[in-house]
Amino acid sequence: MVQPLPADPTLDEIRAALAPLIADTAAFDGFSQAALTDAAQRLGVDADVARLAFPGGGRDMIDAWFAAIDAAMADRWPAEALATLKIRERITTLVEARIDLLAPNRESLRRALALLALPTNAPHAAKLGWRAADLMWRLAGDTATDFNHYSKRTILAAVYGSTMAVFLNDESEDFTETRAFLARRIEQVMHFESWKHRRAARSIERPSLARFVGRLRYPGR
Repeated sequence: MVQPLPADPTLDEIRAALAPLIADTAAFDGFSQAALTDAAQRLGVDADVARLAFPGGGRDMIDAWFAAIDAAMADRWPAEALATLKIRERITTLVEARIDLLAPNRESLRRALALLALPTNAPHAAKLGWRAADLMWRLAGDTATDFNHYSKRTILAAVYGSTMAVFLNDESEDFTETRAFLARRIEQVMHFESWKHRRAARSIERPSLARFVGRLRYPGR
């Protein structure tokens, strides 16, 4: 996932290239200046320039690493590759892809989640969870613009978060316990979605503020 730098890189390019290297070291040093300095040396970037790429410190390092995971997941499973699968299979496949991508740096993930669990970082943690869930639903082909747009992402973010909690302590081969937990949670969600659709079919459609906001965000859908 390490990105080679162009001859005259921007701070965004430096940030993206450093993020996976920082994650490699964070298992020992946390998402700290020491991890950033080590990554900069390995990439051949001046340490002062590297610090400019992460003005928010550890929180920005985690943000960049998770963005790298997002990008790697999308590269591994683009929308067209998922199109032949059922919806639940698409979501399962994407979450399992993240498990595979995060597996080499599981201790770094533990450090990242511990930092994001601090009260001051709670809004940022929620933002990152939403970002991951939103990307997974977009890759899965979701085009909902009403309340479902928000409920799907909220539910998936919760499923993903609880799956990561199991993953951190899973010592089974190929994380079979985590994958089984994920399958159960998604099955529960699918039952809920089926119930919700049956209930909606029996209800008279009423004006929806969430639908209106969604259509502003995705015009023409």
